[in-house]
Amino acid sequence: MLKLSRSALLLMTVAAVPLAGCASGGTKGADTAYVARDVNTLYAAAKRTLDSRDYETAAKLFDEVERQHPYSVWARRAQLMSAFSYYMARKYPDTISSAQRFVTIHPGNADAPYAHYLIAMSYYQQIEDVTRDQATTQQASSAFGELIRRYPSSRYAADARLKLDLINDHLAGKEMEIGRFYQRSANWLAASMRFREVVDKYQTTSHTPEALERLVETYLALGVPEEAKKTAAVLGRNYPNSYWYRQALRLLLKHYPGATPVQAQTATRG
Repeated sequence: MLKLSRSALLLMTVAAVPLAGCASGGTKGADTAYVARDVNTLYAAAKRTLDSRDYETAAKLFDEVERQHPYSVWARRAQLMSAFSYYMARKYPDTISSAQRFVTIHPGNADAPYAHYLIAMSYYQQIEDVTRDQATTQQASSAFGELIRRYPSSRYAADARLKLDLINDHLAGKEMEIGRFYQRSANWLAASMRFREVVDKYQTTSHTPEALERLVETYLALGVPEEAKKTAAVLGRNYPNSYWYRQALRLLLKHYPGATPVQAQTATRG
């Protein structure tokens, strides 16, 4: 569950105002039909609907607050509550639209970091597995990066950094999947470019040891043993006890017996 800022939480705990003009016992979503209502009544209807967990209807009612009373103090609050309600309804494109409108109109508002967080989380929730297109993953990465850049000390920055690490690991996984496909197809140059991308761009992720080992494989297949040896040395310095380092050493010993140090040969045993 997302955490709202203090002011946003206050919005959700406003005492309900009697709902004049709202149909009682009507069908779900009936309150969203356009009826001119005073701002307090309309906002209270939205709040009541949110409390009942009818999130999509609540979002539309908060939109009505902004539409019918654009210059009231409630309009600004309704924008943020609309974004939150759409998020809870898993209507992520609508969340992004509402939250983006809030930060565009109120960039200096105290709740702007939270609006940015909703945008980033909406992209994050739509991330596909590594076998699918990763455009949304890139958008999530950019949105979290923007949040960290703009509000590095906000309560949302720490979670944004954690999410960004997870996103980078996901993107590295996608590069590895493509690289392994090229490797299976004996397209060694294309494979090496993908593995190199992981090492250069996502070096802090869990995929780096495997990427280095597979670079050793592709360099040997391409006939550039010196590059293979250099890559194995980098792998050994950073991940000396890893499975992938032992695999790289086995490959080098197979292709160039005696080319590695005695201690390296010992590490290949077992």
